[in-house]
Amino acid sequence: MSSEKPWYLSRTIWAALIVVAASGGGLVGVSIDGAEQTLLADAVLQAVAAIAGIVAIVGRIAAKNRIG
Repeated sequence: MSSEKPWYLSRTIWAALIVVAASGGGLVGVSIDGAEQTLLADAVLQAVAAIAGIVAIVGRIAAKNRIG
């Protein structure tokens, strides 16, 4: 593994966070099965990637210096 990416674009990190949240939800009576966890992880990762793209565009527009 030679390439790097930000932690928030890692499917593994989001899947793990969703598993933790689903486990916590199970303690209070909310049940999420494995297939739903996978779909939720994919949806969250797509949303995070979209938000990261928007932040990059806004950052470039707001930048004071030109790209050289």
